[in-house]
Amino acid sequence: MEDPFRNPSNKTTVPIFTFFSQNSMLLRSEDDLTPTRLLLSPQFVDEENSVAEKPFLTMASTYSTAVSGSILRTDNGSSVSLISDEMGRQLFRAGMVQSALGMFLFTRLGLHVFRSTRLGYRLILRVLALCIYGLLLSPGILQVAYRYIFSSKIHRDIVYGDQPRNRLDLYLPENRDNSPKPVVAFVTGGAWIIGYKAWGCLLGQQLAERGIIVACIDYRNFPQGMIGDMVNDASHGIAYVCNHIAEYGGDPNRIYIMGQSAGAHIAACALIEQAIKEVEEGDSTSWSLSQIKAYFGLSGGYNMFNLVDHFQSRGLYRSIFFSIMEGEESLQKFSPEIRVQDPSIADAVSSLPPFVLFHGTGDYSIPSESSISFANTLQGIGVKAEAILYEGKTHTDVFLQDPMRGGEDELFHDLVANIYDGDEQTLERDALAAPPRKRLVPEFLLKLAHSVSPF
Repeated sequence: MEDPFRNPSNKTTVPIFTFFSQNSMLLRSEDDLTPTRLLLSPQFVDEENSVAEKPFLTMASTYSTAVSGSILRTDNGSSVSLISDEMGRQLFRAGMVQSALGMFLFTRLGLHVFRSTRLGYRLILRVLALCIYGLLLSPGILQVAYRYIFSSKIHRDIVYGDQPRNRLDLYLPENRDNSPKPVVAFVTGGAWIIGYKAWGCLLGQQLAERGIIVACIDYRNFPQGMIGDMVNDASHGIAYVCNHIAEYGGDPNRIYIMGQSAGAHIAACALIEQAIKEVEEGDSTSWSLSQIKAYFGLSGGYNMFNLVDHFQSRGLYRSIFFSIMEGEESLQKFSPEIRVQDPSIADAVSSLPPFVLFHGTGDYSIPSESSISFANTLQGIGVKAEAILYEGKTHTDVFLQDPMRGGEDELFHDLVANIYDGDEQTLERDALAAPPRKRLVPEFLLKLAHSVSPF
């Protein structure tokens, strides 16, 4: 049998070697028939044929190490030249090729993961913009967060259901007299993915200063839940408010449903589903639309068919959006503007409360046409509705930047005016009793935040 270690092209000076394992290499010369194992790692094991020398190459060594002229002495005293200059250069080139190949494979794997998780460059840029945006608004955010944590008038994490994140926060007025207070049940936004009840903290605190109780309802986000779960959670949260708010001094017959962005969409879906249930089940439902005075939608989207391509361009990819909405076939069910036009639920639609839709014309997260179109559709089927637009305001101007300026802002004024509609005496009294709304963030930071806002 031919000796696998023989090198007929060079029988005297050049060693023949092959890799034995990851940490060793076999070496022999023509005049030494006993193969010698050459260790390549710093871990030396005294085996029968191992060289009683330091390791030839450590794992940390580079291929650029000078190796020409190295000599190996075996047990019988013979010596061989380990690697010639040419072989050293070949090893160096092989190492460079292997390193380049490894980098290529690593980069390719990274790109594959990048594509498979649908993380586009637009989304990454928006994440970076969000970090800068939050930093610019941090003076106000920290003040609001301090009050959220330490105020005795904020009751956090009230359990309203048995599902994960079935919690709500209650914001109570400072001066609680014996008269029942109006209530706003607020569903926060967050692109159906990052919604959280604390996002309504600023609104809750400022409305409470005007004698209005606010309940900020949390709900499962995607992928923990899909749109049907979110709507169901919001409905259970509203039910808790309707059934228990009297215990906190609220008026169970003066409840206003409000949502912002994705929360506006979820809250609108919950109202329509409740209207259908009341027609089908009668008085057996857990809450009643008769308790709801009005619906307030802030910067919401109501026709999902019209928003698919827009969200795709904004970084919320079509495949993810369809997953959130339980498939493309469910878009009609979860598009309030389309749903209310279904003749089969006309009786249910007729029982809906008035809709007031607030939207900034500079909103490029959800265009203001969404609110305009929904208001027109509702009016066309006999539901009282109006769209109130704020010229040049973006998705977050009306909800964050303007309230942080202090004083009066248009949205807050319109919101309070609708809640106290017909009760001018109470409106004036609460306006006088409320503390002045102080500025939370310097103006130059607000302008910078407006310019970098990813929303």
